[in-house]
Amino acid sequence: MFELDTLIAGIFFSIIGFYAWRYGRQNNSARHMLLGVGLMAYGYFIPNIWLCLLLGGIMTLFLFWP
Repeated sequence: MFELDTLIAGIFFSIIGFYAWRYGRQNNSARHMLLGVGLMAYGYFIPNIWLCLLLGGIMTLFLFWP
């Protein structure tokens, strides 16, 4: 089952995903919109804290990739 630290990490990355989605919507950037939706949704499916942090960090890194 999910633990508190996994839920907090999921909420943190969901907030980042929401702002990435808003940025992508304002600037017509499909990459930012898709990564934002991914960041908002993946936390519901990953019960391991280390995997949650790894995937969230990688997707957040891709937000700033040129």
